Amino acid sequence: MISEAKTVAEYISQIPTEQKVQLEQLRKSIKKNLPSGFVEVVNYGMIGYVVPHSIYRDGYHCNPKLPLPFMALAAQKNFVAFYHMGIYADAKLLKWFTDAYAKSVPSKLDMGKSCMRFKKNSVIPYDLIGELVQKMNTQDWIHLYEKNYKKSPKKS
Repeated sequence: MISEAKTVAEYISQIPTEQKVQLEQLRKSIKKNLPSGFVEVVNYGMIGYVVPHSIYRDGYHCNPKLPLPFMALAAQKNFVAFYHMGIYADAKLLKWFTDAYAKSVPSKLDMGKSCMRFKKNSVIPYDLIGELVQKMNTQDWIHLYEKNYKKSPKKS
């Protein structure tokens, strides 16, 4: 589900009630633990946490007019999604998170590359998500992003 919302409040007002509680609690945990520099926006039809152009002028390589994305929250048809690009880009961080998740949540982690899916009755480890959010600041993310994703200019 891609929202046409222009603000976070508008996005939240459009999602089903049963997902609102999970999404708002995840958002609260993220905002409480978000390192300075990241900004909350509506990006790609989701609530996004980005490195603004004022910190990283180049923006996102896929569309430099957009700020550099880092995390996102979305209400999908059957689940609430939390995207964290850092765990996709950093194998050590992914291992830490999956190990910590296994120790703190009885059910299996439903996860794609950077996307964690929390279905209606999922146990969501809000404190663990908060801890994950703290593990990478804007400069850490920019360094990883440039190392892993940004193509260097071609030499003549």
